[in-house]
Amino acid sequence: MIREDRLVRLFLDLIHIDAPALKEQEVVAWTRAYLAAMGLEVREDQAGEAIGGNANNVIAWLRGNVPAAPRVFLSAHFDTVEPTAGLVVEERNGVFYSKSDTILGADDKGGMAPAIEAVHALIESGEPHGDICLLFSCAEEIGLKGAAALDIQELGLDFGYVLDTGPPVGSFVTRTATHDNLEITIHGKPAHAGKDPENGINAIQVAASAIQGMCLGRIGSETTANLGIIEGGTAVNVVCPFVKIRAEARSTSVEALDAQIAHMVDRFESAAVEWRTTVEIQHHRHYDAYEISEDEPVVKVGLLAAEACGFDPKLRTTLGGSDANVYNAKGLPCIVMATGMDKIHTHDECISRESLIDTARLTYQVLREAAKFASNR
Repeated sequence: MIREDRLVRLFLDLIHIDAPALKEQEVVAWTRAYLAAMGLEVREDQAGEAIGGNANNVIAWLRGNVPAAPRVFLSAHFDTVEPTAGLVVEERNGVFYSKSDTILGADDKGGMAPAIEAVHALIESGEPHGDICLLFSCAEEIGLKGAAALDIQELGLDFGYVLDTGPPVGSFVTRTATHDNLEITIHGKPAHAGKDPENGINAIQVAASAIQGMCLGRIGSETTANLGIIEGGTAVNVVCPFVKIRAEARSTSVEALDAQIAHMVDRFESAAVEWRTTVEIQHHRHYDAYEISEDEPVVKVGLLAAEACGFDPKLRTTLGGSDANVYNAKGLPCIVMATGMDKIHTHDECISRESLIDTARLTYQVLREAAKFASNR
């Protein structure tokens, strides 16, 4: 059974370790020691060297005693979207918040802790189970880099669950969007802003012309677009010689996404022609969508587990990305399991004690159902 006190202590220990992307070495070392003390086979890969970080992905095995059972993995990520140095946690009415000027870090320690506790409880129970792999990735928050560097095919897994989205616990993400990024550089022409501004071309004005009338925000039911970062210029007394913009678009429809990207590119190129200047645009696909059928074992096992735990199981679509997008693209079926993390990527981030426990209970039941699934195949 889930040990609630141990689970909460584990969660609090994890969130108090500062682990921004590419700097997760301390929490990796701590987690490795914890998993080894549980009796798991633990190793790291070489992802850090490949992505320019100081930490690697961690792969930990609990070997099974049901030979016919599917080899299941549970996954979460070490890194947080912002540093958490100096974190002070307070619990109000059973909900954990950051009392300090930092995020809480429940994204994704609120996935890690229940996954670890579920495996720990299974070991103590002595119940039959198949091979179980814990996969904890680095640098997820800056582009799923750790997962991309992981040679997951070599592990011989059958399917898995990525614990990395918000409530309600008992729901699963089986359908996601494709996500594209744009990096735009608009070239202006510098000139002294007081002496001869007419000889310059202000790249900010070019950008404004491009953005005016551009379709942004929510576009249809399952497509979004955003301009996230704009920077440029050299001095206030110089006509702005360049502007750099980082943008994105997402959609569950590749056709709709391609159309939105083409629209954004056209706006920037047309503005450049209008102002008699040039623009450089780099376009790359951040990750591909996935859609997992209800008939797939990974979904069947998840739904059975949720029902057994008394949840109202739901299958969800989201435009957000996770390591599951990478693993599915590499040919390994997996879905995202909801946790209790809420208001993520903000300083109002929180997670309840109850949802931590519920997530651990559900994860434990997933492992039990997977073992039974083997005998029913």
